[in-house]
This record gives sequence, structure tokens and C-alpha cells, in this order.
Amino acid sequence: MTVRARGPQPSLRLRVARQVIRQTVRRAARSGIANREMTDMQGRPIRWIGPEIRACLAAMDAEAVALRRHARFDELDRFGNRLMVEMAVWTVTADRALRKCGISPESARQVVADLGWNIYRRMLSLTSLPVRLATRDPGRRLRWTIRILLIFPFSAPGSPGYEVQARREGDDLLTHFTCCPPQSFVRRVAEAEGDSDAQESFRRSWCTYDWPGADLIARDASRGHYRRPHTLSHGDSVCDMCWAARALSA
Repeated sequence: MTVRARGPQPSLRLRVARQVIRQTVRRAARSGIANREMTDMQGRPIRWIGPEIRACLAAMDAEAVALRRHARFDELDRFGNRLMVEMAVWTVTADRALRKCGISPESARQVVADLGWNIYRRMLSLTSLPVRLATRDPGRRLRWTIRILLIFPFSAPGSPGYEVQARREGDDLLTHFTCCPPQSFVRRVAEAEGDSDAQESFRRSWCTYDWPGADLIARDASRGHYRRPHTLSHGDSVCDMCWAARALSA
């Protein structure tokens, strides 16, 4: 009998997290896809019903298994870093599954961005809730919440995990990321699979959430609590984020 060699097995925490993320993404996809119009590869409008949605969910499961070989979980020594890469796996999975099931790349990107924002918004609201209850000052809300997030899940042991320099500038908090494990994972997928659409879908989803996310944390009825001149997903060497206590626009 031949014994097949097996690679490092994920920890119990990661296995549990995978199931939670899977169920969360599937639930969001099922309801989100059923309630929206998409376009197929010929640009024709289409609405999916039960059989198409079930086929896409099955394709997502298969994609997730296939794409994890690019994740390099064994190189990440922090659970939070692994957790964020697993979430990126499902972002790319949803995008690729939609396209493989006949949805146009542009429509798939819009679906993934909306589904991802729905999940991200709820997570951010929950994380920032204690801080929002403790203070009404938007600057403190931003600084305290981001400091919490830099402990988990964005803890920064350095490359290949998150690598970030954080400093306060007046009432603002600056976080300059020079390594982002989810973005590194997506770049590997794009290069290995010859799939630039996957990278664009990530950029149009994950890399756009912090603008409304900062306003969600500040909760002072203003917009413009975030700016980022450079982005790793654009090929820059840094994501130079500023979480601005005072809104930059009305």
C-alpha cells in the first residue's frame, strides 16, 4: 500500500474559521446573487434562480480547495494573518466561480465587491462598537479601533505577514503597510493562473472598503475620514493610509 505524503495540516482554529467563513460567504452569496441582475459573457442581462445559484456555490467550494495551494499558510505565524488570507481565498473564489459559470468579469467584480462590503461592514461595526460606546469623539473612535485591529487580525510580525509602521500625527493615525498577505496571495494567484481579473476584483473590493469603513467607525455624519495616496495593489511599495480625525470633506 502506498502512503501519500501530506503537507502541514491546518490548526483546529483555522479549520473552524474556514467553516465559519465558508458558511458566511455562501449565505451572503445566496441572498445577494438571487436579488440582483448580472450580465453574461455576451453582455446580456440575466437573473439567476435556484439551479444556477447552487451550481455557483458548488464551483466556489471547488475553487477554494484548488486556490489554497497559493495561500502559503505555513509561512504565516499569526492566526489573524492566516484568517485574512482565508477570507481573500473566498473573495477570489467567488469571483472566479461567477466567471466560470458564465458571468462577465465586470459584473462578477460588482457582485464580489457588494458581497464583501456586506460582510466587512458588519465585522467592522461589531469591532468598533465598544469604542463607539465609550467615546463620541471621531478621532478617538478611529485611533482606538485601528489600534485594536492592529492587534488582531492585522498583527504585523513582518513579511510575509503584515508589515506596518503606525504613528500618530496630531489627532490622525497613519498606518503604512509595506506587506499585505491577502494581496500577496492574490498576486500569486494572478501570476500562477494567468488571471489578472482576480487581482482586479480584489482591488475593486478589499482596496476600496476603508473609505466608507473609516466613516462608519467615526460615525459623526461626515464623509472623508480616510485617504491613501498609494496602494500595493496598484504596484506601489506602500499602502500609506491616513485615518483622519477631522473629515476631509463635508
